[in-house]
Amino acid sequence: MAKHGKKYLAALEKIDRDRQYTPEEAIKLVKELAFADFDETVELHLRLGIDPRHSEQQIRTTVLLPYGLGKTVRVLVFAEGEAARIAQEAGADIVADDEIIARIADEGWTEFDVALAVPDMMRKIGRLGKVLGRRGLMPNPKAGTLIPAEDIPRAIEEARAGRIEFRNDKTANVHVPIGKTSFPEEHLLGNMAAVMDAVRRARPAAAKGTYLRRAVVTSTMGPGIRIQPTLALNMAAPTA
Repeated sequence: MAKHGKKYLAALEKIDRDRQYTPEEAIKLVKELAFADFDETVELHLRLGIDPRHSEQQIRTTVLLPYGLGKTVRVLVFAEGEAARIAQEAGADIVADDEIIARIADEGWTEFDVALAVPDMMRKIGRLGKVLGRRGLMPNPKAGTLIPAEDIPRAIEEARAGRIEFRNDKTANVHVPIGKTSFPEEHLLGNMAAVMDAVRRARPAAAKGTYLRRAVVTSTMGPGIRIQPTLALNMAAPTA
């Protein structure tokens, strides 16, 4: 069992571990108990009632967080010719040429947060699956990151505004950042509601029984705080 420091244990003592909090109570606690000397990320961890061994029960979707993530997002675009020009004019941080593609393949270089690509680049970047796939960076139409050239400006804008992709892992868990501990409570709740709305919409038709089995919110260094699953799943989606 991992050993924790005094500050973590002091924060843990302020949580009723047998209780399932409302989303509002949980977010308030996360902010109150943050003790690190940096602006911690607030994370939502969900255990879903799906069988990840079956492809029809896999969850992979995106959500546009209304209040962003409080971080600078570096956007790379795989494009050539006219598409590369569009990406440059739209403010892409990196427009990947053959040299950068080789660097990713040979060195495992991934100093960017979002990767976009136009379809005709897949012939060149298909070999990058092992590097980009395990980091969740491989362009994919389902994730909205494999797009026609005319959609590049919108995709870059959304990535910077807080559009993120999430998917279940092998144990049917989903892990999603929803902001920073410095965010106002209403912003963290708004981002959480957007995630829960996306989770609700992504429910596989083949999933049986209780869909959301466990919900926990935590900060980078802090203890997990359990949320009542029904309240979390039924949070009202934020309005535009």
